[in-house]
Amino acid sequence: MLINEKIRLARQAKGWTQEEAAEKLKMSVNGYGDIERGETDLKLSRLMQISKLFEVRVFDLMNAEASPADSKINRHENKQYLKNMLHKIDVLKLTIEQKDKEIDYLKEIIELLKKRETV
Repeated sequence: MLINEKIRLARQAKGWTQEEAAEKLKMSVNGYGDIERGETDLKLSRLMQISKLFEVRVFDLMNAEASPADSKINRHENKQYLKNMLHKIDVLKLTIEQKDKEIDYLKEIIELLKKRETV
């Protein structure tokens, strides 16, 4: 995996936009975008700044042989993914609870209507 791809994954794992990352690095959004697209050569000082910001080792960003599954970037990405999935599950649970209440309410209305028909 290329450095620029690892940087993008690290940013996404933080849940930040390119604009937010650029602001934190005190650089232009276009300049940061160039980094993620691999359209610029990174100086070591900038790489170290990015490494510190995303809380990953410079070695993990530079090591082309490293498996993404072994890198801290992937752990951050997985953590963020799990956090997002848990949030979605909570939202779905609330939605189901609301729908169950609506169903119970509609059943009550049906029963009331049935009683009115028999009167």
